[in-house]
Amino acid sequence: MNIVMVTNTFTPHVGGVARSVERFCAEYRRAGHRVLVVAPEFANTEPGEQDVVRIPAIQHFNGSDFSVVLPVSGLLTDVLDAFQPDIVHAHHPYLLGMTALRIARYRELPLVFTHHTLYEQYTHYVPGDSPRMQRFAIELAIHYSNLADQVFAPSESIAALLRKRGTQTAIKVVPTGVDVTCFQQGDGMGFRAAMDIPADAFVVGHVGRLAQEKNLPFLAESVAIFIKQNPGAHFLVAGEGPAEQQIHAIFAKHKLSEHLHIAGILNPEQLAAAYHAMDVFAFASKSETQGMVLTEAMAAGLPVVGIDASGVREVVNNGHNGRLLYEETFEAMAAALTWVAELPVAERQKLQQAAYKTAETFSMTHSANKALACYESLCQQSFVTRPEAFEQWQHVLHLIKAEWDIIKGVVDAASTAIIES
Repeated sequence: MNIVMVTNTFTPHVGGVARSVERFCAEYRRAGHRVLVVAPEFANTEPGEQDVVRIPAIQHFNGSDFSVVLPVSGLLTDVLDAFQPDIVHAHHPYLLGMTALRIARYRELPLVFTHHTLYEQYTHYVPGDSPRMQRFAIELAIHYSNLADQVFAPSESIAALLRKRGTQTAIKVVPTGVDVTCFQQGDGMGFRAAMDIPADAFVVGHVGRLAQEKNLPFLAESVAIFIKQNPGAHFLVAGEGPAEQQIHAIFAKHKLSEHLHIAGILNPEQLAAAYHAMDVFAFASKSETQGMVLTEAMAAGLPVVGIDASGVREVVNNGHNGRLLYEETFEAMAAALTWVAELPVAERQKLQQAAYKTAETFSMTHSANKALACYESLCQQSFVTRPEAFEQWQHVLHLIKAEWDIIKGVVDAASTAIIES
């Protein structure tokens, strides 16, 4: 098959969607399929990419690490004519998601949509963040889902939520798989030495984009409380983003700066080593559709402590491969970390073995095969138009634009009044 993957975020951007698209593309190609990726430009993109079309984009939109694509050039038509796609897979319901929809409609191809994100929890990146904008984000995603021929949900929690919100298109749970072998080995002691972490320290770890929606102030405060109770412990964080300064400030407030180690963005070998430098993985995000870093951590044998939320409860089995927190308090998170730290060696090894087994159930090959089977089935079906669903989706787009224009007008007027006063 010739598969077109259309996404608003892709490498070198670090984030769950970018990594998901990259992993599926690699697995499809290993299986002998051709894949063309349509994605925005990002700073530091590697030159000479194969089968990737980059669309001009505004970098670091509204202070985030995202790019926002500009109108798509007509040159994409020539690329697609040469590629001869069999199926279009959209990874967002807006921006390049609109392009994916137009490609599928014009060429009468099946459209698959993966609902990667709880979009209403990301509206703080949009000027005029408001409850109304959050509602629009939900409606936009649902109406787009109903324009697709197949919806992929990364977890059972998200599949249930989409049905509850009104998705009528068939939904299949297809999580992003983990390359288990990639994370089974890593020079943890070498990574500790490089980060100036004592070899005998108990290390709480976290990996991910350091952004507001990841609930990182709560996590940092909880880990700081845990370290105060366990003075030999350290906190190792891999990733970067706007919340990094908040983490530093919290540890400085507790006079624990020497116990905080932020490693930044890591290549795959470094990331595997970072996981093996940790003793437990701590996770506080409630905005996940799938906990990709959780399965990576478990592939490295790490028990996970996380808040009970979508994408987390599908991976963490309380008391079996980690701890699932049913109350969001600093004390509960710190107590769960202490529970892991104080386990006898034999009991902690049981947690590690359970983590390995959990990771194996999320293999990349298994997930890719599920997706490919859906693609093949869709390619055998007749093309179906959905004019009513298309009108509803366009209506929500117009409402969002109107809301944005109103708020922008108010902000501009207020700014002018302040300047002139």
